[in-house]
Amino acid sequence: MSEPNSLIHASSPYLLQHAYNPVEWHEWGPEALEKAKAENKLILVSIGYSACHWCHVMERESFENHEVAEVMNRNYVCIKVDREERPDIDQIYMYAIQLMTGSGGWPLNCICLPDQRPVYGGTYFRKSDWINILENVAKLWSHEPEKALQYADRLTAGIKESETIIPGQGTAAYTDVNLTNIVEPWKRHFDIGLGGYNRAPKFPLPNNWVFLLRYGFLKNEQSVFTAVCHTLEEMSRGGIYDQIGGGFARYSVDDRWHVPHFEKMLYDNAQLISLYAEAYQCTRFDSFKQIVTESISWVFNEMTSAEGLFYSALDADSEGVEGKFYIWQKEEFDLILGEDAQLIGEYYNITEEGNWEEEQANILRKTIEDDLIIAKYGISPEVLYDKVQVAKRKLLEVRNKRVRPGLDDKCLTAWNGMMIKALADVAQILNHEEYYQKAKTATSFILSNLKQKNGGLYRNFKNGKASITAFLDDYAFLIEALIALYEYDFEEGWLDDAKVLTDYVLGNFTDATSPMFFYTSAESESLIARKHEVMDNVIPASNSVMAINLKKLGLLFDEETYTEKAAEMLAAIEPKIKSYGSAYSNWAIQLLNEICGINEIAITGVEAGAIKMELSNHYIPNKITLGGTKSNLPLLKGKQSNETKVYICRNKVCQLPVKTVEEALAYLH
Repeated sequence: MSEPNSLIHASSPYLLQHAYNPVEWHEWGPEALEKAKAENKLILVSIGYSACHWCHVMERESFENHEVAEVMNRNYVCIKVDREERPDIDQIYMYAIQLMTGSGGWPLNCICLPDQRPVYGGTYFRKSDWINILENVAKLWSHEPEKALQYADRLTAGIKESETIIPGQGTAAYTDVNLTNIVEPWKRHFDIGLGGYNRAPKFPLPNNWVFLLRYGFLKNEQSVFTAVCHTLEEMSRGGIYDQIGGGFARYSVDDRWHVPHFEKMLYDNAQLISLYAEAYQCTRFDSFKQIVTESISWVFNEMTSAEGLFYSALDADSEGVEGKFYIWQKEEFDLILGEDAQLIGEYYNITEEGNWEEEQANILRKTIEDDLIIAKYGISPEVLYDKVQVAKRKLLEVRNKRVRPGLDDKCLTAWNGMMIKALADVAQILNHEEYYQKAKTATSFILSNLKQKNGGLYRNFKNGKASITAFLDDYAFLIEALIALYEYDFEEGWLDDAKVLTDYVLGNFTDATSPMFFYTSAESESLIARKHEVMDNVIPASNSVMAINLKKLGLLFDEETYTEKAAEMLAAIEPKIKSYGSAYSNWAIQLLNEICGINEIAITGVEAGAIKMELSNHYIPNKITLGGTKSNLPLLKGKQSNETKVYICRNKVCQLPVKTVEEALAYLH
């Protein structure tokens, strides 16, 4: 094997994958950036992540090729970036590529001046095209540098101006009309037959469905509510869901949730676990509960570190082939299941010729209703359930002996925050203590080991070390998780931690010219621009999560500055939501809370835990719950006694205390 390049010392599994490329890769940092300036060399910033299929393809075709490496090394200082570790760098150059080409994606390859300003770039390039581009841009820099400088000026100005959010002009009170204006155009994109939206590929987009579920329920909008339940049902029956191991792939390439892009991401699954748990709480559909418990088992079995943190992702590929770990040929399937092979084969759509383009490959999915199989085979629902469980165990046992897909074993604070919140939510809804304990272990580890001396957080943890200063999403999702833990166990220490982190955000991420927070801390290294993250995507925007956190903490601590900041943030975004609801779904949740009001449910007395559990049998999406026997929170002051009482407050008005959940619910309707 050849000598490694300097990525051999990286913490990111994605960077380590490139450590033996003949390209002289560097990590992003002072050493590489200074080298570019000192040698007046262009910088090539190449960005990807470990579960990215086309990133691996470009590595095989170009970065492992000596001819390509020679061109890269001669003309460029080459920097590899893991977008999950350094989303701040990714944001800037992704925006540059979108300005240049009209679209973006990964692998992302951007050529920059020695001062980091972009001049040219794109996504995946074939080897011959890549060599051409590298040579042409290098020639431009050596012969006509003033042209390159002009490109850089224009692009950098575009990057700095993008996403500028100005304060709202003091709006009138929000009403149902604001919500109707958002949802009506949104509904036109629903795929009524197959669930999700009318397009392919199909992404789960969990936050979209959380908003639509709550809206459908609170506003008694049956068509929206049905679309949500149908989508969740269809996704869980498709190949996008790992039918025997639990957990969802990142998206399906077709419109029927059939063929997944096989990588599995922690952030998708954390959000989907929360979504299915909430949908179960609302509908009591057992199939939703099953998805939740199976997916959590997958996280515990395959995605949990020795410290109790959660890993980032599983690759799509194993043995260099996409999906190889997950697919089945009928012959092997039949051999494993013996006499039940025909029944289970029908249950999971297994065919001789295969249900996927690969030769005789089958992706497990459910295309037939259980009732039809029950009738055809003359068995009871219980017998079918038992047969399916036995088949899953047998198939999983065989699958676990296969060569596993690559694991991205770095742990990110933001994504761990989402998983902790999911576990706290599910512990509450299913009354499952073990989930809470795992959430508590992960949180305690982060608060003890990923805190910086200045009170800030680190973003990453791997092999015993944390090295990257946290970004806004790390704070936002961890604060959200701390609030969820408090609502489970009523331990006020979690809220105190959330408040400390919120004050750190206010001190280090505030933009004096905008209601939005910067994505990077004042303590982070300077890049060519300081961006805001405003639009909700597959992950809600850090600003929208922060706005909801501020609203909740404002109510819990009676802290006016928090609630005012949250209101300012929403006012600035609200006019944009109706033009593109699915890209502002978390902001729409905040708007829904403003219009429907947030129920502040305070439970006191020795039976507080039992009352809280009984309350969680009811779906109340617009609430915060607080309680316990001793408390410093304003809403609980003067309400302590051993006698169990439930107080319902909304908009600074409290009802008389009641003693039962039934009486409390009467106040909520």
